[in-house]
Amino acid sequence: MRRETPVPLDRGRFPDAVTPWEDETWRSAALGWVTDALTARGLRPTGEWRVRLRPWSVLVRLPVEGRGAVWFKANPPASAFEGPLTAALARWVPEHVLEPLAVHAGRGWSLLPDGGPLFRDVLDEGPVGPEAAGPGAWEELVRQYAALQHALAPRAREITRLGVPHTPVTALPGFLDRLDDTPLRPEDRGRLRLLRPRLLEWCARLAALGVPDSLDHADLHDGQAFRPAPGRFTFFDWGDAVVSHPFCGLAVPARRARERYGPQVLPRLRDAYLEQWTGAGRSGAELRRAVRLAWRLSALSRAGAYGRLFPASGTEVAAEGARCLLELLDDPPL
Repeated sequence: MRRETPVPLDRGRFPDAVTPWEDETWRSAALGWVTDALTARGLRPTGEWRVRLRPWSVLVRLPVEGRGAVWFKANPPASAFEGPLTAALARWVPEHVLEPLAVHAGRGWSLLPDGGPLFRDVLDEGPVGPEAAGPGAWEELVRQYAALQHALAPRAREITRLGVPHTPVTALPGFLDRLDDTPLRPEDRGRLRLLRPRLLEWCARLAALGVPDSLDHADLHDGQAFRPAPGRFTFFDWGDAVVSHPFCGLAVPARRARERYGPQVLPRLRDAYLEQWTGAGRSGAELRRAVRLAWRLSALSRAGAYGRLFPASGTEVAAEGARCLLELLDDPPL
């Protein structure tokens, strides 16, 4: 897989990000591992490959003879669990995820098959026929995501043993206590500190409902799910994942749907998501109140992910973590 000519690098909004790709020894070892993994499956890379570099990953798309393309991903140490987690999910909930072709747990490397069209690309194509993607497709996405979370709740301990952080609701106020590490304006910092007594109350109320912790993707948007066929979704990119209150996972996809279709889509998305969680002595009103609490508290989970993954990050990444924290001040739209 040796290349004699430079490969164009996609650095996105992070032109100064330092990644392992710049290390020739690391790069040679990674691509050698990919070659060996493909050979073990009787596959051979061919054609041009593309490299995307971000502070949180190295991603390489490699065309392969006879099956389109495969993807190599390298995670930083704080999310090195993604490969083993993806492999475990392929055993536990195969209908919802990709099955990796190979995983190197010690180095945070994984090799994945192509999952088909991104949900985002299907949406951008616009309505086509009776199976067009629209608000109803978002309802099905969150319904299937809730089914995955519900199925995985009994495996929460197994998931944490893979290295996935466990962040119970009662631990979320701790993220607010580390405000000094976040680039905030003094007035915003003060507003967040004043919120802490209410934050403790919100966490206690959500925990009291008794919904068990499960896997939360923590960044599930239309670019983190494949839609290989109408009514079917495949979830991927688990590097931000945590084991926490599952309802925290609704806010990101619901926000994205609201951006496309307006706030009127939110009640239907909420109700589609909650179908999996009815019963067990919980009323619909209790579940809807829990969604409001989890929507607000999800800001802390996502801000915590930035701090965990990028403890010495640059200004651009740190600003993203600060933006997540400030969402804690917003009233939930549901």
